[in-house]
Amino acid sequence: MVIEYLFQLKEIKTYTMKKILILLVFSLGLQAFSQDNYKGEGPFSQLIIRGVMLINGDGSPPRGPMDIVVEKNKIVNMQIVGYPGVEINESGRPKLKNGGKELDANGMYLLPGFVDMHGHIGGGAQGANPEYVFKLWMAHGITTVKQPSGRNAIELKRQSAANEIVAPRIFEYTGFGSGSKEPISTPEIAREWVRQNAKNGADGIKFFGAEPDIMTAALDENKKLGLRSTAHHAQLSVARWNVLHSARAGMTSMEHWYGLPEALFNDRTVQNYPLDYNYQNEQHRFEEAGKLWQQAAEPYSEHWNNVMNELLELDFTLDPTFNIYEASRDLQRARRAEWHETYTLPSLWKFYEPSKISHGSYWHYWGTEQEVAWKKNYQLWMTFVNEYKNRGGRVTVGTDSGFIYQLYGFAYPRELELLREAGFHPLEVIRAATLNGAEALGWDDKIGSVQIGKLADFVIVEENPLVNLKVLYGTGAIKLTEDNEVVRVGGVKYTIKDGIIYDAKRLLADVKAMVDTEKAKTNWTLKQPGVKN
Repeated sequence: MVIEYLFQLKEIKTYTMKKILILLVFSLGLQAFSQDNYKGEGPFSQLIIRGVMLINGDGSPPRGPMDIVVEKNKIVNMQIVGYPGVEINESGRPKLKNGGKELDANGMYLLPGFVDMHGHIGGGAQGANPEYVFKLWMAHGITTVKQPSGRNAIELKRQSAANEIVAPRIFEYTGFGSGSKEPISTPEIAREWVRQNAKNGADGIKFFGAEPDIMTAALDENKKLGLRSTAHHAQLSVARWNVLHSARAGMTSMEHWYGLPEALFNDRTVQNYPLDYNYQNEQHRFEEAGKLWQQAAEPYSEHWNNVMNELLELDFTLDPTFNIYEASRDLQRARRAEWHETYTLPSLWKFYEPSKISHGSYWHYWGTEQEVAWKKNYQLWMTFVNEYKNRGGRVTVGTDSGFIYQLYGFAYPRELELLREAGFHPLEVIRAATLNGAEALGWDDKIGSVQIGKLADFVIVEENPLVNLKVLYGTGAIKLTEDNEVVRVGGVKYTIKDGIIYDAKRLLADVKAMVDTEKAKTNWTLKQPGVKN
């Protein structure tokens, strides 16, 4: 989404500059922040995590109590140490070596580190710097992120790999054509850009669309280099190049759902645009997008099945990012999410408000009719994604947060909830969040499940997330005790990346301090759009 927004900025007229200046002031204020001295605990020569219930990312049921032993960032032992309700025999547990670290996690739940397959590292328009974004991600157990275009993350990728900063592992998918000194106007220019992108250290490419011969050449060259690719099939090109074209040409995954309904058309070649439609008018764009799945072939029809089966045969990955469009079906829910008051920056909130400029702020006059259409959209979209999973297709978890009232970090558990709504079993949800993401990145031999020989990337939470995925929110889940007391439970306890232990709640406290500082600078309080007093 961010690349399209940057292109739109070129068209901004003088009368809009006041708003941009406001956002810039917020953004500059955040640049003063740098990561404090807290960089977690570790790594250790040996780390033993004691007494956990393991929820692995491979679809297997939970088991425990288990001790997990890590040495030099590699899992070297996974040992069942007892039975539920029976006191553990200490003599049979792995032994701590001199200089090692024990983490008491008895009764807690351990999962593989989460993979976010669509995470933009903030942006100037949102006033969100990397530290703010990274800490929100890490506080929610996200240890690996694919950035599909946006902020140049090559140096941040290096710093994260060296654990010089508190940040997830970064896979950089450069926006096609970014940084080119000339327009990508021929297949050879496209091939040269792809080669240079690989030399720059990128892990892949994100496409929005281009001329068919250019797309074909770029994907062919990218495949030769062994890199991966994805696309947001934007409406400006999708009539000639949809998801099927991409998959046939060697693309490895898709973002959102654009391009998929178009591949499912059987009685038209373009969506039913109103004749006064203007793509630059974002209410037009997103209102009509909410009607698109209803124009596609019916679920389980011959054409619907044929498209699905071909994508399955091509081992194509779907990254639906359900959460990023959820405000379209329930705007009030999204903008009233309880974490906004504490963790959303003033500049980011300003960016979310209805605007003709800010990308994704398409609430010009959003009402019941639009929301009803989008609810139907979701039903059909979720049906396809769930059946794709049922037939063996790879579905991953991505958020695209920082737009449309979806906050970094907090959007991740919401995406898990929406996969559950689509029909995924909670264990299938966790597999989508972990092993499937690792497979899509080509890193499943290193991350994605808890296995001997893999890296020490874990999420530890005190409550069972299979019973209630809401315990993964930083704000926790609401629970009534046996004593009739209302409490909050959950929130990630520890995020472990590369064998380093991070206190997730401390990271959230750091984010709150950032937001409080910005509020104090500007005497700002969060108000809903249109509220003046």
